[in-house]
Amino acid sequence: MNSKYIKYKLIALTFLLLISISAKSAFLLIPMDDKQHEHLKAYGIAYWTLQNGIEVKWLLNYRGGSFLIKFYQDIETECTIRNVTSEVIADVQAVNILNEIARPDVNMDAIKLEKAPRIAVYSPKGKQPWDDAVTLALTYAEIPYDVIYDEEVLNRDLFNYDWLHLHHEDFTGQYGKFYAAFHHMPWYQEEERRNEAMAKKLGFKKVSQLKLAVAKTIKEFVINGGFIFAMCSATDSYDIALAAEGTDICASMYDGDPADPDAQNKLDYSKTLAFRNFKLVTNPLQYEFSDIDVTETRKVKREADYFTLFDFSAKWDPVPTMLCQDHTKIIKGFMGQTTAFRKELVKPNVLIMGENKSAGEVRYIHGELGKGTWTFLGGHDPEDYQHRVGEEPTELKLYPNSPGYRLILNNILFPAAKKKKLKT
Repeated sequence: MNSKYIKYKLIALTFLLLISISAKSAFLLIPMDDKQHEHLKAYGIAYWTLQNGIEVKWLLNYRGGSFLIKFYQDIETECTIRNVTSEVIADVQAVNILNEIARPDVNMDAIKLEKAPRIAVYSPKGKQPWDDAVTLALTYAEIPYDVIYDEEVLNRDLFNYDWLHLHHEDFTGQYGKFYAAFHHMPWYQEEERRNEAMAKKLGFKKVSQLKLAVAKTIKEFVINGGFIFAMCSATDSYDIALAAEGTDICASMYDGDPADPDAQNKLDYSKTLAFRNFKLVTNPLQYEFSDIDVTETRKVKREADYFTLFDFSAKWDPVPTMLCQDHTKIIKGFMGQTTAFRKELVKPNVLIMGENKSAGEVRYIHGELGKGTWTFLGGHDPEDYQHRVGEEPTELKLYPNSPGYRLILNNILFPAAKKKKLKT
């Protein structure tokens, strides 16, 4: 065997070795099934990757909604630092996965995530005696966000963002209807002072008028292409405020004068996003806004408190499919001031994504408005069954694989996709 032949053979073997190494290191798969150590932080990896200008493919219904990313050593290192499970796969493996997903007979799809959404949380700047699941999730997943409130919304700073979360909020101007239990507490009195000062500063006579203006501006934000997400009392109180435009529904302890005795008949349900035909709870001392919420009437025992996520067509209904990605379809129930929605009061054009069918409770809903979308999730904290005012916040390091918290993070990430029209 001559030296020239040996030389060419060595070159060929080296070339094949380099191809093999390259192929084996072509893609990073972040599984989101039961093999994942840190489901919640995995969303943070996807967001961080987008921030660095690298495309992420969200593999809908493939291994719990996994992420596929072109291999870069820095991303694999970041996964290791954050304890996120990742798998280095060859190019041919990635192609095979994408080919499997593309088959018309399987309910899967690959959605390109192209740009990290700009995230804002509508929340007062001061500390409140309750936590918020979304800010806990964002912080734990290491996803950056800005806090904005009434002034920034009405000054239209809101329109600099893609996605807005409505923190535990009462848009009706009744301070959460906490009067009976907490009006003597310093935090409640400070909330009154702060809100009244802000209303005066922005030219409103009442806090309820300020909150209505905020609610209407947020609605405009959605119409113009924004995405909003709300939990607990920010869901039903938002729609109630819109329906009650021009009508005083606040008792004297909340705004200094009596509510309109005919307020119920003056509600305009055409202005709401999600709910219709609801009845106000007019007792100012009752810790409830309306009959939208089922908290005070439900008969579901804690050990049987679950709701089921719906299945959607990944290829035809990508948005609700993204919002329902999880490693289980059965989600533990959790309570809040607004726990779940009475099904018969949900508008017929609203998409129900999760419900406790036997109890007639709707937990997770979604809809379009103009160019944007909104999503409501009932309950306060997916890993604290009945969170009380003043309790310590949930330590998410104890729940890194929480299916309920995954629903929140689905909502944070899906605006990164090029939005497709919902099929209804």
